[in-house]
Amino acid sequence: MSSLFPALADGPGERSEMGVPPDEVRGRVALRFGERSLTYGGLAGAAGALATRIRGAGRVAVWATPELETAVAVTGALLAGVAAVPLNPKSGEKELAHIVHDSAPDLILAAPGAELPEALAELARLDVDASEAGTVPEEVASAGDPALVVYTSGTTGPPKGAVIPRRALAATLDALADAWQWTGDDVLVHGLPLFHVHGLVLGVLGPLRRGGSVRHLGRFGTEAVARELNGGATMLFGVPTMYHRIAEALPDDPELAKALAGARLLVSGSAALPVHDHERIAAATGRRVIERYGMTETLMNTSVRADGEARAGTVGVPLPGVELRLVEEDGTEVAAPDGETVGEIQVRGPNLFTEYLNRPDATAAAFTADGWFRTGDMAVRESDGYVRIVGRKATDLIKSGGYKIGAGEIENALLEHPGVREAAVTGEPDADLGERIVAWIVPADPQAPPAAEELAGHVARRLAPHKRPRVVHYLDALPRNDMGKIMKRALVADA
Repeated sequence: MSSLFPALADGPGERSEMGVPPDEVRGRVALRFGERSLTYGGLAGAAGALATRIRGAGRVAVWATPELETAVAVTGALLAGVAAVPLNPKSGEKELAHIVHDSAPDLILAAPGAELPEALAELARLDVDASEAGTVPEEVASAGDPALVVYTSGTTGPPKGAVIPRRALAATLDALADAWQWTGDDVLVHGLPLFHVHGLVLGVLGPLRRGGSVRHLGRFGTEAVARELNGGATMLFGVPTMYHRIAEALPDDPELAKALAGARLLVSGSAALPVHDHERIAAATGRRVIERYGMTETLMNTSVRADGEARAGTVGVPLPGVELRLVEEDGTEVAAPDGETVGEIQVRGPNLFTEYLNRPDATAAAFTADGWFRTGDMAVRESDGYVRIVGRKATDLIKSGGYKIGAGEIENALLEHPGVREAAVTGEPDADLGERIVAWIVPADPQAPPAAEELAGHVARRLAPHKRPRVVHYLDALPRNDMGKIMKRALVADA
């Protein structure tokens, strides 16, 4: 039996650790992608057969298209005790070539018929057969062995491969089960890519560890969300862009409102969900979206709990087993949580990665001498432990007029203005202030954008005068990556 996936019990003599009769577990639908699905029995057969074929490999790359075969491939690799390297099918040739050279996989797993780019031509290829029948092999991997090598976005250089051990997968998914009251009865809906932590670890491996079910939409759409949630699904995972589209669609879509109102849990992550969208969804459905906070290197660190207060603008409290502290620029710990003092988040726990592959220098720089991981994220902490992230240390912490200001709270304030559709905030050098606050605005009506003075006054009234933008740029759209995160470095470079 797999320690990561107790539901993949093989054979009538074994019993699921979840207390469900094994025949019932094997008959449950584990994965559904569009019209195609696999039961737990089918997944055990397909992933078990694949595991037997690749056992003993060093690492395997996975061409992570949103298909059934990707889930089978990663599950099979984990059953075999082989580290999987998920590849983004939208990556350019240069990035793919770097990842393949850096991770040196023995072969690449792909869906039959998938066209692979030239950068992968020299890799041995193995097509994944989702209908193959095999048995789950005896487990040989230990908790500290690599499970995944997930490459970071590479915003400050070539992407780095974060080596995620098996214990981190188990620790994070079990902590989320505690926080979200997640069980085998839950049916998860999502339309996220499968080459990163959110879509793959939480969205696919999470349900499989619980013995539940995942319905992948292939491509996100509000109609598909409504159909699945109204058709028995209980949970929805998404990123802020998806929830923004939901908020926009709700006034004219009673089926969508009904679907979200009936969901057990709505979770947003990968970036901050604007408070304005929180409130619009809550007003239309009576349900609150909860947020969680994690990174490739740490998996999940905090979350709003299912039995806690869904407080908009926060990412909740540290998950079980995760230690979290805020530190000043000189490395001293923020003395007491007061909801005002900004510090860098540092975390420690079993959820952390072990190293950046082939980068001992970067690994050493990422940790303090006493083992805390430097996240680079800036936050404040409320007296009850709730964490509110105000931005990245490199791009979102603005030092202006003697104040440390987080870009995130200014962005939320700007989004509350009816004339603003999208907003981003950065800092730029200022001879008097040190840095001045710059707003990048996509107006709701491009023909009549709100004046810069009006936006500055709007922010000053909601937050404080020193947090008002001094410069406003108007854009047709904000540059975003595949996860919907705003690429602020691109904004600054184009200024």
